[in-house]
Amino acid sequence: MLTVLVDYESGNLHSAEKAFQRMAREVDAGEVLVTSRPEDVARADRIVLPGDGAYPSCLAGLKSYAGLFEAMSEAVTTRAVPFLGICVGMQMLASWGREYSDTQGFDWIGGEVVKITPSDRTLKVPHMGWNDLVIDRPHPILNGVESGAHAYFVHSYHFRVADPAHRIAHCDYAGDITAMVARDTVAGVQFHPEKSQAAGLRMIANFLTWAP
Repeated sequence: MLTVLVDYESGNLHSAEKAFQRMAREVDAGEVLVTSRPEDVARADRIVLPGDGAYPSCLAGLKSYAGLFEAMSEAVTTRAVPFLGICVGMQMLASWGREYSDTQGFDWIGGEVVKITPSDRTLKVPHMGWNDLVIDRPHPILNGVESGAHAYFVHSYHFRVADPAHRIAHCDYAGDITAMVARDTVAGVQFHPEKSQAAGLRMIANFLTWAP
């Protein structure tokens, strides 16, 4: 069993790598590899796409690696390899990103990524720090996680899904903020599970043992 964390120089992967390696040992889920090689992505049993930064630059950075996005897309859309996007890695699942310019995303889960606009103007954007998850619908990645679990967020934009059935969790920041999305073998989290203590580690373990 091989879980690949895709490295396209978007953020520091150290903490994510350590969290996934720790939970892989605990649930006997095999090897965790950080790589930018398309051939490694092509042989992965699970794929994780992190992302920190602006939507357009993350997408351009990913596609600047020859064959990397194509290998990931073939694995996920043709062979249904389980996939988890984290932060901007989740946002790129959308049809469109509206940060700085209109940028076409993967379109694996319909919707758009838009600026957070809290109804309380005293709340700062970016939305940064701990917030409580509200579970909208069950999903294997959420096994053992209940509404009220704490997750760590750092973002200024969020995913507005086209189909409400694809939003599995949200949080409140003077308005609904999409926290988790899922469709078929694809899932995404807006927060950082590797920084979200017990709940985040549980979700990582659940992903590593997810058998859609």
